[in-house]
Amino acid sequence: MSHSTEAAAVNEEAGRVSSEPVAASGYIRRGSRQFMRVTLALFSAGLATFALLYCVQPILPVLSHQFGISPATSSLSLSISTGLMALGLLVTGPLSDAVGRKSVMVTALMLAAICTLISATMSSWHGILIMRALMGLSLSGVAAVGMTYLSEEMDARVVAFSMGLYISGNSIGGMSGRLLSGVLTDLFSWRIAVAVIGLFSLASALMFWKILPASRHFRPITLRPRNLLINFRLHWRDPGLPWLFAEGFLLMGAFVTLFNYIGYRLLDAPWHLSQAVVGLLSVVYLTGSWSSPKAGALTSRLGRGPVMLGATAIMLLGLLITAFNSLWLILPGMMLFTAGFFAAHAVASGWIGPRARRARGQASSLYLFSYYVGSSVAGTLGGLFWHNFGWHGITLFISTLLLLALLVAWHLHHKKL
Repeated sequence: MSHSTEAAAVNEEAGRVSSEPVAASGYIRRGSRQFMRVTLALFSAGLATFALLYCVQPILPVLSHQFGISPATSSLSLSISTGLMALGLLVTGPLSDAVGRKSVMVTALMLAAICTLISATMSSWHGILIMRALMGLSLSGVAAVGMTYLSEEMDARVVAFSMGLYISGNSIGGMSGRLLSGVLTDLFSWRIAVAVIGLFSLASALMFWKILPASRHFRPITLRPRNLLINFRLHWRDPGLPWLFAEGFLLMGAFVTLFNYIGYRLLDAPWHLSQAVVGLLSVVYLTGSWSSPKAGALTSRLGRGPVMLGATAIMLLGLLITAFNSLWLILPGMMLFTAGFFAAHAVASGWIGPRARRARGQASSLYLFSYYVGSSVAGTLGGLFWHNFGWHGITLFISTLLLLALLVAWHLHHKKL
């Protein structure tokens, strides 16, 4: 081969390499093989996390009947998981800042799947609650760390889009967990349903471990109480982060309350729907798998504040539609409510990384701590409104949360935070 031909071949090869969409800095760009691996891995992790967490939601009436407990007590099977998950986030986020992202996530997801399999064998209500608590504690190692991994490894131009895809995995996981548990409980039993979801999540954990690329931009920090306290104070003194934490509390509290008690409403008069049909209504989560990446893309053009305001307003509109007694209105109302929630959550969670100046794992943990505390507190309080005032009470309670969320979103937008 002549020198000119060889040079041309080298130049052609260099052109192919340079066209590969990988940033020179090592950050992962959209279109690359690494982008596909990260997206698939974190999508599957989000799917498994939310399937494990919310698989009990459509079967709360079944648990009430089998164990002779009230709706509010039955809802503890979800609230205790989200509550322990919230507490665990205060530890696992900083832990991932010290020991690494991938190892924490893989271990957490496997432990959560194992706890779920054990819960399916428990004969006492208290035994189920203990396993659900341990499962929630384990999942804390996936939730915040996944967000932090994306903010560290992805090119800045695609972080919002990647976060939206990750959240869409959450929405499909929530749908899958509810759908499978509702249908399998109707066909077999709630124990079979929970066991199947546990096995599915264990397989997802193994795939996640196999395909997720190791961190390239992770820089460990010393896990000292003094450093944790300093970073904690910095996060709470930030003009924007505490408002985002409050937004997570309000949005998740509203979302979980609706889905905790909509099943009781539809199983009762005048509809008397079956458990399987109530589980099938979880297909509304597909609207979240569309709206979350869409919201992430819209923030690039419109800004975070307007998108969050619009998404929260859509939630409120969907909620008000569910107040009617026609199934043909209740279902579209649930779809709007769900689409709005996942869009707003995608924007809020994607806002944390750019605002946090340091210890992003801890900042993400604080956001999700507030998020899941909202789930536990509001999800349980909603039972009191349901018991005393029915669906109109639930509507009033959730509307209050969403009006407060709109005020917070307006503050963030108005102050240009």
